[in-house]
Amino acid sequence: MSPATITLLFLLFAIVMFVWEKIPLGVTSMIICVGLVVTGVLDWKTAFAGFIDSNVILFVAMFIVGGALFETGMANKIGGVVTHFAKTERQLIIAIMIIVGLMSGVLSNTGTAAVLIPVVIGIAAKSGYSRSRLLMPLVFAAAMGGNLSLIGAPGNLIAQSVMEEMDMSFSFFEYAKVGLPILVCGIIYFAFFGYKLLPNKTGGTDSSYDEQKDFSNVPKWKQALSLIILILTLLGMIFEDQIGIKLCITGCIGALALILTGVISEKNALKSIDLKTIFLFGGTLSLASALQTTGAGEDIAKAVIGVLGENPSPYVLTFVVFMLCCVLTNFMSNTATTALMAPICVSIAQGMGADPRAVLMACVIGGSCAYATPIGMPANTMVVTAGGYTFKDYAKAGVPLILVATVVSMILLPILYPFFP
Repeated sequence: MSPATITLLFLLFAIVMFVWEKIPLGVTSMIICVGLVVTGVLDWKTAFAGFIDSNVILFVAMFIVGGALFETGMANKIGGVVTHFAKTERQLIIAIMIIVGLMSGVLSNTGTAAVLIPVVIGIAAKSGYSRSRLLMPLVFAAAMGGNLSLIGAPGNLIAQSVMEEMDMSFSFFEYAKVGLPILVCGIIYFAFFGYKLLPNKTGGTDSSYDEQKDFSNVPKWKQALSLIILILTLLGMIFEDQIGIKLCITGCIGALALILTGVISEKNALKSIDLKTIFLFGGTLSLASALQTTGAGEDIAKAVIGVLGENPSPYVLTFVVFMLCCVLTNFMSNTATTALMAPICVSIAQGMGADPRAVLMACVIGGSCAYATPIGMPANTMVVTAGGYTFKDYAKAGVPLILVATVVSMILLPILYPFFP
């Protein structure tokens, strides 16, 4: 069996297991990584190179920086600002979406949702509004906000890794060119129309979020310092070219500063690192390498281009890539979707002689549209019980939001990222 055929079989295995999720995503990635070495497709150094990728180091550092904001209660305090600006249910939905969207742009979107779920449940209890009307906009905003910066979501960095292999890169706020308009339009959609589609349940059955964690014993200086270090770390990343320090090193400096000053303990810093994401990221990069080195990615690209005709319209191809990622992400992890599709998208672009940035941006934005099912992203699953939601509830409120994101993307992507600049 040829290396290309073996790689395609591993790709098929990845798709099935990422959708089925009977074994953890990180374990699936490691099976692929080890399997590619055992079958001789890759040598062990190439297969495991993903684990020393600069973006994995950045992941670890930012998990700690974000973890400090959550551990000290500073994130909770920021979320509490919501109550001061919202007097009606619609104002509350808009305020929650703005704050969650902006926070998840620079922190883990799953972490942001996890911290603010109990805050929003508390707000619902105080205001008398149904929690089911508030929690769904919260997780949708977390997903949309992930596209405001390079570090907003794991998929963003996966695409960046693929770009770096071609000596190209996206800037820190590159995704915001499309992500911010989607967030703004998503909030407007919920403000004027979407709120009518939100389910009105009598209350969820999950009591684990009902009690908010008490942060009153956390010293004020720790809260303030966690925010200051986060801001300085972000500024260092934004001005990467000017200061000449790589993103991952800036992230490490921020993480070390938080541990050395005692804002977060070493134990809690290690606890804040999401190993599932690290294993998923590092493991699937081996599949990306195999698709590239064996020519399997090129074969897939030729097949896609063949189906679309000899000279496919760049606009049609952008739409196809976007919708394919959009559909996949609602039935498997959004990180897994991007990890799976990014190398294939690059092969398609190279096969057409097009700008890889165009297809990768469509891939990442499409892969973040996990609004229509409770399994599309971890934050969606977190609120299922707390909000008393059903599968249909997500589809009813989420599918129109996907349409909004699709329209915005199809207008902006061809203008900002033309296939043949």
